[in-house]
Amino acid sequence: MFNIALFGCGRIGKVHAVNIAANPETQIRAVIDPYQEGAMQLADQYGADVMTVDEAMSDPDIHAVCICSATDTHADLIELAAKAGKAIFCEKPIDLSLARVRTCLEVVEASGVPFLVGFNRRYDPQFRTLKDLFESGAIGKAETLVITSRDPSPPPVDYVKVSGGIFRDMSVHDLDMARFIMGEDPVSVSAHGSCLVDPEIGEAGDIDSAVIVLHFPSGAMANIINSRRSGYGYDQRIELHGSKGMLKAGNVREHLVEHWGEEDCSSAKPQYFFLERYEKAYIAEWQHFVDVLEGKVEPQCSGYDGEQALVLAEAALESLNAQNTVKLG
Repeated sequence: MFNIALFGCGRIGKVHAVNIAANPETQIRAVIDPYQEGAMQLADQYGADVMTVDEAMSDPDIHAVCICSATDTHADLIELAAKAGKAIFCEKPIDLSLARVRTCLEVVEASGVPFLVGFNRRYDPQFRTLKDLFESGAIGKAETLVITSRDPSPPPVDYVKVSGGIFRDMSVHDLDMARFIMGEDPVSVSAHGSCLVDPEIGEAGDIDSAVIVLHFPSGAMANIINSRRSGYGYDQRIELHGSKGMLKAGNVREHLVEHWGEEDCSSAKPQYFFLERYEKAYIAEWQHFVDVLEGKVEPQCSGYDGEQALVLAEAALESLNAQNTVKLG
């Protein structure tokens, strides 16, 4: 049984708490959060102790950390855990600064501890099946990839102001997915965007609608479409076209019942938000981390992957501002 220190008791921390407790090989040993009331509630729920950062890092009975705290705490906690010899799972991003990410990864590499970055969509059953079929040769050589990601409604402006912007906060998932599916790093990035949904997002210095084009060394291309508002649920689709056909992963709907009548035919909307849509992905992601702890596998999403996703997000922002294509490598 692996004892886990959970950092952060917010929305995503609670998601991971459920999966840590449900897995037969892990249990929550410590909960750490500056909001003491929330920490105590979560600790009581799972039979854990409320600890300080120092207490958790120095506890020899804690084998690993699960970092779900505020973004600006991630890199510091990663470094502390690495120096303490704890295995590390950290929600994306490592940090919003590429320079800070790189200094953090130097510490992790020097420590030799396992490190998994939480890009959960890699573990989604639909997307994983698509990748497996592609790698089996089902559609031959990849030619074009289209990733559509639209939130059901825009986030609060206060969140936008601290999020790092749409490319670092939202598009970064799709940029990682493009690398994951294609199995190669892009050589150029071109991004275009507008503020079409919420004027307050524009006033905060961000955009809410974007299109990103990636070119890969193989000649293949990826097109990423992002919006902060769909109006019909959490729109998550992938289409990969190759020399021998196409693979397509559609939306997961609220239910599979369709209504057919004289007037029209209808089906359910996509599931509303990421907590429902990626429930199975979060479970599979934690199981993968357990496999890493047991020494069965290497982390499928490494610190390098976390760094490269941010490299692409930064390149997209540079492209948008300069209105040109950014070359990489």
